Amino acid sequence: MADRDPLLKPDWVAPARTALLLIDGQVDFGAPEGAMARRGADIGPAQAALARAVTLTQAARAAGVAVVFVRLITRPGADTAVTRQARARHEGQPLLCVEGTPGAEFTGPRPRPGERIVTKTLFSAFHGTGLDTALQAAGIDTLVLAGLTTECCVASSAWDAFERDFHVFIAQDACAAYEIGLHQGALRALQLSGAMLAPAADFCIAWK
Repeated sequence: MADRDPLLKPDWVAPARTALLLIDGQVDFGAPEGAMARRGADIGPAQAALARAVTLTQAARAAGVAVVFVRLITRPGADTAVTRQARARHEGQPLLCVEGTPGAEFTGPRPRPGERIVTKTLFSAFHGTGLDTALQAAGIDTLVLAGLTTECCVASSAWDAFERDFHVFIAQDACAAYEIGLHQGALRALQLSGAMLAPAADFCIAWK
C-alpha cells in the first residue's frame, strides 16, 4: 500500500469546495454475479472497497458534500473502429456494463434522487461528459475519488482532474484493483504526482 499522507485538514476538503466522485461501482466490476467475477477476477478487494465507499458516501451526504456517481455504459455497435480492433486483439473480450443489462447497475453506494450521475464511454470521468464545467460552475475545486478500478478508471479520472486544475484526493481503501500490485503502484504514482492519499475514515472525520 502506498503510504498515507498527513492527516487531512478539514479545510482541504471543506464541503462547499468538494465533490466525492464514486467511479464505476457497478455490478460487472464489483459484484459476484458480474462479468469480472465470472472471468475469474478476485473481487474480494473490490467488495471491501465498495463497502467503505458506502460509509464514505453517507458521511459526504451528511456534511453536504456533492456526491457524483460515475458509470461506464457501453452500447453494442457504438464502439469506434479503434476500440473494436483493440478488443479483437485481446481475443474479443465481451463488452462490460452494457446499457440496459444488470451488469451496468450500481452496486455498493447507490444514487439518491437529485444526485448527479455521469455516464462515460471510456476511462476518464471527464472525457466528453462536461463534468469539469459543471463542478467548476458550482465552485468546486477539490475532488475525493473512490471506486473501481484503481489503476484504470480511478487513475484515468485522477490524471484528467490534474489537467483540469482540481485538487485530487483519493480514499485509498475505498478503491481497489483485481491485483494488489496494480492498486499499490497506481496509488504511488498518483501520490508522487500530487494526489493526497488517506483512508476513507479520515475523510469521514474531516466532514464531521
